[in-house]
Amino acid sequence: MYKALYRKWRPITFDDVISQQHITDTLKNQLVNGKTAHAYLFTGSRGTGKTTCARILAKAVNCVNPRNGNPCLECDNCRDIEDGSLVDIIEIDAASNNSVDDIRDLRDGAVYTPERGAYKVYIIDEVHMLSTSAFNALLKIMEEPPAYVKFILATTEIHKVPATILSRCQRYDFRRIKAEDIAQRLLYIASQEDINLTDDGAHLIARLADGGMRDAVSLLDQCSACADVVDSNAVSASAGIAGKDYLFEILEAVTGGNASEAIRVTGALYDMSKDLTRLCEELIMQMRNIMLLKASPKSAQELISCMPDEMEKLKALAEKIDLETVIERLNQLQHCRERMLRVMNRRVEFEMTLIKMCSDIKNNTETIDNSEIYDKIKQLENKLNRVPTGSVNASRYSDKPEVMTANSPAVEAEPVPNVDLKSVKPEDITPCTRWGEVLEEFKKVNPSVAGSLEDSEASTVGNIILITAKNRFFMTLFKNKENAVSLGSVIAKVLGQRYVIRAKCAVSVSQQQSMAEKLIKKAIDSGIDTAVENNQN
Repeated sequence: MYKALYRKWRPITFDDVISQQHITDTLKNQLVNGKTAHAYLFTGSRGTGKTTCARILAKAVNCVNPRNGNPCLECDNCRDIEDGSLVDIIEIDAASNNSVDDIRDLRDGAVYTPERGAYKVYIIDEVHMLSTSAFNALLKIMEEPPAYVKFILATTEIHKVPATILSRCQRYDFRRIKAEDIAQRLLYIASQEDINLTDDGAHLIARLADGGMRDAVSLLDQCSACADVVDSNAVSASAGIAGKDYLFEILEAVTGGNASEAIRVTGALYDMSKDLTRLCEELIMQMRNIMLLKASPKSAQELISCMPDEMEKLKALAEKIDLETVIERLNQLQHCRERMLRVMNRRVEFEMTLIKMCSDIKNNTETIDNSEIYDKIKQLENKLNRVPTGSVNASRYSDKPEVMTANSPAVEAEPVPNVDLKSVKPEDITPCTRWGEVLEEFKKVNPSVAGSLEDSEASTVGNIILITAKNRFFMTLFKNKENAVSLGSVIAKVLGQRYVIRAKCAVSVSQQQSMAEKLIKKAIDSGIDTAVENNQN
């Protein structure tokens, strides 16, 4: 039975693992010195060797004759682990076994000693998929497991793993595999499998794999079934992507502002059943290369991922446009790639983006700097906090002990009274002829307080406005800072000047109570008279 290449060529010792030497050397040293941990956490993107290293580590700790930290691959334990028949190695897929009951079964089984090996090893793949209850059930057994139990957790989304689990494990971060290392490994596999793989084909596969060895080997397996010679053209056809010639035709058309040519090339690719999403991704990578050439010409050679013969074409394109335009077009392609996952017709979305790029139409959406907004809000809060809520001020103007003061926030600096009310003469006080306008405007802002100012009067002397209210309820409302601030703002808006407010009530408490009692009595008497009249009728 045919076995997929990525399974057939999965590394079986630490020495076979590529681009993860910082991890494999550490694990080998632990095995040689007999200082292996009870729990490991392997994290990294897909295809970087997490599960592979977990299986190698499980073999190594149970190997009868380990060699420099690697399993010997010859003893019964190594052979049984390799074919999956040793029951002491338990692999759990947390994506489909993520309930608390599954972890309870694991915990109950951990109490039994290994059947043949030195350790019972639990490999939990995609551990971030466990439920909260399952994580809680795993905590205790992971912190203090039996001496013969080891845990190896693997995940691609480390941010979803609780900190309580992380603190109980030795964490190892797997890096993306370099494109050069992937290409060399593919050429070796191809030579062993009698696959005619060219250098440009290997480099294109490595670039498309985006740091994942499993993806690269799977794509090689797919291409070998479609073509006798696996070159860049065969890889492009098998993967459903545009070849480099098509890419540069589109880039040349965009650079020259030739929208019709860019649409024509896209239409030809669409008729050939090319994947437009992949095409957009390829354009993003090439536009990134141009951006790096513009931003850092000296170090771009090390950062750019492209074929050797593409470099000259990229340099020629980079000379024709400025960095700002490159970044704007790269941003448009990124937005296009995101929207293509949601729109009904991807071709329309892609063509619309090409036309924007050719016409230099920028995205309407701009990033808003929220920090500036927060600073403005903080400044306003500070202004409001500096406004006094009110104070008692006994003066010549106040014939009653209750007088309220408040400052208006119309301008930034708080006003200071420029006259002394105790020395003010009656002829110095000027009636406020526009007080009615102030009240009308204040009704729009704060109608409840404005109602308590009905029949009130106001006068000014210097930068002080003197308010005489005929309703004591206004004095109660005026004690609220927001009411005082809003009144001060309206006064400044209507009169064009910021005033220090002094307010009093012309009616004493006893007079107010007397007036209220009279109104209540009148209402009661009116109600009695009406009732008597109705009975007589």
